[in-house]
Amino acid sequence: MAKKSTKALKITLVKSAIGYSARQKGTVRALGLRRLGQTVEQSDTPVIRGMINKVSHLLKVEDK
Repeated sequence: MAKKSTKALKITLVKSAIGYSARQKGTVRALGLRRLGQTVEQSDTPVIRGMINKVSHLLKVEDK
C-alpha cells in the first residue's frame, strides 16, 4: 500500500488558459482552478505533480 503524503501544495493560476489546448484547460480545471489569481490547496501526490508539470507555464506552485 502507498504511503500517505501529508504535504500540501498551494497552486495559483497566474496566466490564463485561453489560447491553449482544451486538454490543458481541462487540466487546469481538474486542479480546481477557475479564475485567474485563484489559489487552491492540493495534496502532494504523483498525480497532482504530473498535472502541474503539464501546465507549469500557467501556474505558481508553493509548498505549504
